[in-house]
Amino acid sequence: MTTLLDEAIERARALPQRAQDDLARVVLQLTEAEQSIYQLSVDELAALAPSMIEADAGVYASDAQVAAVWAKHSQ
Repeated sequence: MTTLLDEAIERARALPQRAQDDLARVVLQLTEAEQSIYQLSVDELAALAPSMIEADAGVYASDAQVAAVWAKHSQ
């Protein structure tokens, strides 16, 4: 264990139990994320292909289109 990690753990021990649990969840998520990289399925790759072609061509959604999506899904 590194010195920096030792120091972080010591500081975490001084936190209230709820804060310690929150911190522990974050650490667990970070360590899990580094160990597994999601692999897209063939169907997922095929679904993304048209968007990738548009992105490669420099075709992106307009500001108005993006705003409309945010408005629709922000409720």
